[in-house]
Amino acid sequence: MTDWLTIRRGDAPLVLSFPHTGTDIPAEFENRLVSPWLARKDADWWIEKLYDFAADLGATLVRTGISRTIIDVNRDPSGASLYPGQATTGLCPLTSFDGEPLYRDGQEPDEAEIASRRTTYFQPYHDALAAEIARLRENHPVVVLYDCHSIRSVIPRLFEDTLPVFNIGTNSGASCAPELAEAVRGQCAQSEFPAVLNGRFKGGYITRKYGQPADGVHAVQMELGCRGYMQEPLGPVSEDNWPTPYDPGYAAPIRKVLTAIMEDCLGFASAEKKKAAR
Repeated sequence: MTDWLTIRRGDAPLVLSFPHTGTDIPAEFENRLVSPWLARKDADWWIEKLYDFAADLGATLVRTGISRTIIDVNRDPSGASLYPGQATTGLCPLTSFDGEPLYRDGQEPDEAEIASRRTTYFQPYHDALAAEIARLRENHPVVVLYDCHSIRSVIPRLFEDTLPVFNIGTNSGASCAPELAEAVRGQCAQSEFPAVLNGRFKGGYITRKYGQPADGVHAVQMELGCRGYMQEPLGPVSEDNWPTPYDPGYAAPIRKVLTAIMEDCLGFASAEKKKAAR
């Protein structure tokens, strides 16, 4: 644990990754940004609160406190787009999801600075994630990596219409076993919230990099439409109305579904362990 990287260890075969809940902006970057609010606008608000029950299930939690505006640890470090031909944001984003410039004119990071940010923030996060997966693999033949995300439900630049509440990504089936994907999809389908599997969001760099079922690591990304757990104003937002506060009562219905999903992830890993022992 550092002042920006938090690791909470458990012994169950489940790792939760929180790559976008950070809102910390180191002082040396603040004056170069258009505004602190804009730099934090696209955070995955309150997701670490929504999933805090997972620690009681024995899961390991890995979280960065650094804002994705400084560096996005769920992007390919080579700079390659995860969604070629579609609007997205990069390793060190220059615009918000809505296309607004994040930096003042001439203050954007150059290649040398991007490399420095990779060394300082990106690599330690991935080193921690890889180390926790390896630690758990010593005792479990199968580990589930669950990558936690959320996004505003209406962002015309990124997708049409209103996003489903549950957006399950498995890299089009490559990052986990079909039965795990179906278990997650099934829990979502039984809920009151609309869901899709491998729709607009198929899983980012973390899901694609670590999801290696043949090696015993099954990865799932969950991108939640914010309206499912917070009172989200649909459409454009401003500093006056975004983010809205976390309300445990409002979040309770979706938290119940997420708890069932976590239990199914553990059940899948347990079943795979029994198979390996035969």
